Amino acid sequence: MPEYDLVVCGAGAGGMSAALTAAHHGLSVLICEATDQVGGTTSTSAGTLWLPGNRHGQKAGYDDSIAAGQQYLDALIGPDDHLGRRQAFFESAGPAIEFLEERCELAFVSAGRHPDYLELPGAAGCGRALSPVEFDGRRLGADFDRVRPPLKDFLILGGMMANKSDVQALVQRYRSWPAFRRTLQLVCRYVRDRLSYARGTRLVMGNALVARMLLGLRKAGVEIRFGTRLLKLEKTGNRVSSIAVESAGQCEHIRARIGVVLATGGIGHNAALRRQLDPNAFDSLTPQSVRGDALVAAREVGAKFEHQARDFLWQPVSRVPDGAGGYRLFPHLYLDRAKPGLIAVNRAGKRFVNEGASYHHFVEGMLGDEEGSAGNLPAYLVCDHKFVEKYGIGIVPPGTRNLRAFERSGYLVSAPTISKLAEKLGVDSAGLQASVIRQNERAEQGRDLEFCKGETAVSRFNGDDKERHPCLGPIQAPPFCAVQVFPADAASCSGLRTDQDGRVLTGNDAPLEGLYACGNDMASVMRGSYPGPGATLGPAMVFGYRVGIHAFRTAKQ
Repeated sequence: MPEYDLVVCGAGAGGMSAALTAAHHGLSVLICEATDQVGGTTSTSAGTLWLPGNRHGQKAGYDDSIAAGQQYLDALIGPDDHLGRRQAFFESAGPAIEFLEERCELAFVSAGRHPDYLELPGAAGCGRALSPVEFDGRRLGADFDRVRPPLKDFLILGGMMANKSDVQALVQRYRSWPAFRRTLQLVCRYVRDRLSYARGTRLVMGNALVARMLLGLRKAGVEIRFGTRLLKLEKTGNRVSSIAVESAGQCEHIRARIGVVLATGGIGHNAALRRQLDPNAFDSLTPQSVRGDALVAAREVGAKFEHQARDFLWQPVSRVPDGAGGYRLFPHLYLDRAKPGLIAVNRAGKRFVNEGASYHHFVEGMLGDEEGSAGNLPAYLVCDHKFVEKYGIGIVPPGTRNLRAFERSGYLVSAPTISKLAEKLGVDSAGLQASVIRQNERAEQGRDLEFCKGETAVSRFNGDDKERHPCLGPIQAPPFCAVQVFPADAASCSGLRTDQDGRVLTGNDAPLEGLYACGNDMASVMRGSYPGPGATLGPAMVFGYRVGIHAFRTAKQ
C-alpha cells in the first residue's frame, strides 16, 4: 500500500494550499484529483481573496485593518463561534499569504477599489480584496493543459481570457488610443498563442491563481494523481489512517501517516444532499465532477455536518441553449445588471431588488422569504436595444445590433413595445409597463427611491461612472429586450464542522484524528453570509495553510 505523510483529496485552492504548506515544511504529500485538471471551481472564478488588513492593501495606502474586518463580520453575522474559527482566519490571513508568496510561486496585488457587498459598520470600499497577478501559462510546459479553463462564455474569440480592465479596453477600443492599443496587444498575443496552444496562455483571475499553485506544487515535488476519486475513508481505531480511491476503474488503498485532507469542492451535484438542502432543485455552477464525495465519506466515519444560515452562495444565471435540448449556465456577475438602463422584474412585472447588488444578494432578493419567493422565480432582465449595443446582456456582447440569432435560439426575447414584450415573456403587462415608466422617472430624477440602485458602493462600482448616473438610465428605445435568469449556487456554505485548524469534528465537537477539511468541504467561517469579493477563496486558502501547519506540528510530536 503506498504511504504518504499527508493525502489531499481535491486540487482546488484549499487543497493545493494545504499541500503546498505541508510540502514546504518537509512532509511527503499526495494530491488525489478526481478529474484530469486542477482548479475546480477556483479556476472559473475571479480568483479574488477577501482578506481584511492585508499587506498589499496597506502598502497601496488603503485604510483597512483586521479590526475593521472583525467589526464588519460582527455586524453581519454576530460574534465568533465557540470554536474560534473566525479569529483563526484573521490571525492566519497575513502569515498564509506571506508564506505562499515567498515560498510557493504565488503573487497577489491589491484589487484597489472593490467594495464589500453590504453597507455595515466596518465595511471597506478599497484594499480588502486581493487579486492574483496574471501568469504566463507557457511556464507550465505540458502542464498548461492541466489547468481547468474558464467558462466557455467568458472566453473572448474562443479562447482569450480578459479581466475587468481588459473588458473595459475591449469595449472602448474605438473610443480612445490607449484602449485600442491595449486591445491590439491582447489580440496579437492571443493570435500567437493559438499557433501552438488550444487557448490563450495569458492567464488572469482564477486561472492565474490555479496555474501558479500548480507550478508551485511541481517545484515542491508534490505528487498529483489525476483521475483518482475518493471512495471511502478508513479508520484504525478512532484515527483516519487511509483512503480507498478509484482510478482507471480499479480500487486502491493509500495510507496517510499523519492525515487526510478533504477538499473536493463541497456539495456540488450530489443528488441526495441537494434534495435535503435545496428542495427547489436549482442549478449548480460547480463542475460536474463535484459530487459531495468527501462529505458522504466523512459522515460515514462519524463526522458532523454543519448547516449554515444559507446552505449555498448564489449567482443569477441565464440558461444558454446548447442546440440539443440542454443548456449551459451564464453567470450575470457585473457586466450588465448594475449598468444604467436595466431593471429586473418578476412575473408580476414588478422590480423586487437592487439590480446592482452583489450576485449573491441579488439572488437572495429572488428567493425572498419562503412564502413570497415563487413570484420572483424566474426573474427577467429588461432593457432596450441601446443598452444591448452599449453593454451587451448575458452572452450577447456589446456592439450587437442584430439580435435574431439570440432570439431564434430562445435565449433572448425582444419586442417593439413593452406590452408585446410582456406578452412574449408571460409577465403581467400592466405591471411591466408601470415599472418601466417608474424607471424612466427615476432615471430623470437620478435616484432610485425603491431599491437604492446606485446609492450603494457595490452598485456604483459595477455601474458606469462615465454616465450621468452610474446605475440609472431610461428604457425607451425599441426594440425592448429581456433575458430570463434563475438562481444557481456557486459554492456551498454548509459542510463538515471543523476546529480552528481544519480538523474535522464529531457530533460532540471532538476531533476525528487524522482527518482535515478545507475549502467548500469545510463549513464556511462566514456562516452562510457573503461579506465581499473573495469571501470563499480567502478562507479556503487560509485554512488550507492552517491544515498544513497543523499536520507539520503533528509530525514533529
